[in-house]
Amino acid sequence: MARKSLIKVKPKKYKTGDVVKVSFMIMHDMETGLRKDKKTKQLVPIDHISDLSFDFGGKTFTTMKVWETLSVNPVVSTYMKVEGKGKLKVTYTESNGATGSKTKKIKPKK
Repeated sequence: MARKSLIKVKPKKYKTGDVVKVSFMIMHDMETGLRKDKKTKQLVPIDHISDLSFDFGGKTFTTMKVWETLSVNPVVSTYMKVEGKGKLKVTYTESNGATGSKTKKIKPKK
């Protein structure tokens, strides 16, 4: 299932060699498996983001293991050294095995 997600890079203006903050936000309920459905009184099945991978130019620079206790619609951040133009890609895996990704073009100023 494709989920809405967003990648932000700060500062907005950067040059090759700069270190930037990369934030990834994904619209996800992050179900722990402990909450009961109000109507059916049954436990809502576990469903959360379990792994994240940050890649630039086809090379992984950060991976994260995520637990179900992270908030709804989580935002995770890391830092990256800009090594020129390329594509930044964040790939996620859900606890049910589903995967997805989001990409952003990185275009440093001269």
